Amino acid sequence: MLVLTRKAGESLRIGSNIIITILETSPGSIKVGIKAPQEVPVHREEVYKRIQEENRQAMSLNLDSLKSFRK
Repeated sequence: MLVLTRKAGESLRIGSNIIITILETSPGSIKVGIKAPQEVPVHREEVYKRIQEENRQAMSLNLDSLKSFRK
């Protein structure tokens, strides 16, 4: 993991088309702005995990449905 120190108003780049800017800092939190192409999904970690779990559940439901349909 790359660890960087940035101040409010400073940015970093990922590749040539993703810019992360520190907008504001306060005790215990920071506000981050992310500029990325529309086709690049950007999610908070907890949201990403929930999406992945829902996708797993949907796949298992589809497989179970196919198995019962086959009988």
